[in-house]
Amino acid sequence: MPYINIRITDENVSNEQKQALIRGATQLMVDVLNKPPQVTFVVIDEVPTDNWGIGFDQVTEIRKAQSQQ
Repeated sequence: MPYINIRITDENVSNEQKQALIRGATQLMVDVLNKPPQVTFVVIDEVPTDNWGIGFDQVTEIRKAQSQQ
């Protein structure tokens, strides 16, 4: 029973994009491990950018700096 956990920053990901992630991850389990989709669980965690760091900075601050360039 595969369990796939996808973590992404909470930046306006649409329901259609989430569905594409679920379908793609499930299909990968079918193609690579021959797992039936009925027993494959996919969970998407959306993490606020204040709670996601890269290097020494929060993603929120990185995005602000990028938008000012």
